[in-house]
Amino acid sequence: MTVYVDHARIPYGRMLMSHMLADTREELLAMARRIGIAERWMQKRGTPSEHFDICDSKRALALRHGAEAVTSRQIVEIIRAKRKAAKR
Repeated sequence: MTVYVDHARIPYGRMLMSHMLADTREELLAMARRIGIAERWMQKRGTPSEHFDICDSKRALALRHGAEAVTSRQIVEIIRAKRKAAKR
């Protein structure tokens, strides 16, 4: 199981944000706790698309703690696979 971060660099105020998601909610929340992200900031909770938007410094922390860097296209593929698995 894996936690993934892309390098989307979506503007949010003065920050640039990326996405962090994982194969399971437990892994996603464990990484969020590890890098200091509040659980209440999870987006699309309870769906295959659940994720956190994270700033560059949190992205760097996630990578140091074992997250895998992926492209935005790979993020879409991961979400599609999660949706397909949820339908079974």
